[in-house]
Amino acid sequence: MNLSVVGTGYVGLVTAACFADLGHTVIAVDQDPNRIQLLGKGQAPFYEPGLEELLRRVNRSRRLTYSTDAGEAVRCSEVIFITVGTPSREGGEADLTAVVAVAEAIAPFLSDYRLIVEKSTVPARTGGRIRDQIRLLTHPSVQFDIACNPEFLREGSAIHDFLHPDRIILGVENERSERLLRELYRPFDCPILVTDLNTAELIKHASNAFLATKISFINAVANICERVGADIRLVAEGMGYDARIGRAFLDAGVGYGGSCFPKDVAAFIQLAKEAGYDFRLLEEVARVNDQQRDRLLQHLKNALWVLPNRTVTVLGLSFKPNTNDLRGAPSVAIIEALRREGAVVRAYDPAAEAEARQIMPDVAYFQDPYEAARGSDAVILLTEWDEFRTLDLMRLKGVMRRAVLIDGRNILDSSTARGLGFHYAGMGR
Repeated sequence: MNLSVVGTGYVGLVTAACFADLGHTVIAVDQDPNRIQLLGKGQAPFYEPGLEELLRRVNRSRRLTYSTDAGEAVRCSEVIFITVGTPSREGGEADLTAVVAVAEAIAPFLSDYRLIVEKSTVPARTGGRIRDQIRLLTHPSVQFDIACNPEFLREGSAIHDFLHPDRIILGVENERSERLLRELYRPFDCPILVTDLNTAELIKHASNAFLATKISFINAVANICERVGADIRLVAEGMGYDARIGRAFLDAGVGYGGSCFPKDVAAFIQLAKEAGYDFRLLEEVARVNDQQRDRLLQHLKNALWVLPNRTVTVLGLSFKPNTNDLRGAPSVAIIEALRREGAVVRAYDPAAEAEARQIMPDVAYFQDPYEAARGSDAVILLTEWDEFRTLDLMRLKGVMRRAVLIDGRNILDSSTARGLGFHYAGMGR
């Protein structure tokens, strides 16, 4: 099948590359010519395990090409995916400016039938609005359909998630759209749920909001564990054996981050308000998440007493391992708070240093966790990179001024750390 994917961020680039690897002919479109040139060389503009190898393979096969011309994408493709960003506006609602821009860019080139698929995360009723805007810009005889095919890709495992999905959601308006999308996804062995547009859009927001709720719930329980002397890891394990609950997303820590959960929770709250429903439960989820950063800082203050002129090393900057994404990362808010308090901040991350330097230039960055910790009064762990799970704690202690270790992801053995003489604090332990 001939496809085009408009937008080459995490979702768009992985979608384009994976469809091309499955044998489809794909045009990836982006308005940034520098990005297009980079992609043509097989270089990804962000870190995602396995992506550059995949790009080089599909580039050699010429099944994936790149363009800045939306018209070319429309002329050469039967199905057009919209995969541009939908960041939060100041009030929390989704900013659909880029989605509207794509609709307006492709409308003048529509002649023969095309299926336009929104894959960007958008509020319910967006598909209908895309249809209306395109219809205003096209001749009445032009035939096209709008569909919604939400993505459920996790940064750090996006290629695997695309090729081995838990489910595929197809929001369609007629049998023609459904038939095309079913043919596209015919090789996939997973449940396929067909719905209307609004339902498909809402499934994506509801899914992310529920996962965020699990995270905030276990963090709230972690705060109670600290007060009553319980261990949140064992509480989560005990809960997770219940098939109705499950163990996933019950890891207490400094809260969720990234490009999806924070903005999708905010957008869902705003959508509910517009629909006349007070979604206070989800508002509390966001509030608990924000408070976890303060909780970690309180652990640090309890150990150091005061923060001015203390040297604090942050291990882990990306919002999760196996990505260099700092959007919504707890590390950014925590480092900003440390600097406001007068602390000197040093940092190390296996992948996100370049991105961190752009937004936090006053932090001292290092290529090694032990060098980053040298002379520090405290080390705080904020990302669960595998290399941090196997830190040589004796070596770490040997380079620090004070043996204070704040484990914001509960990835270290507390007994071992305390046995080596660390003042160790986890979240809910």
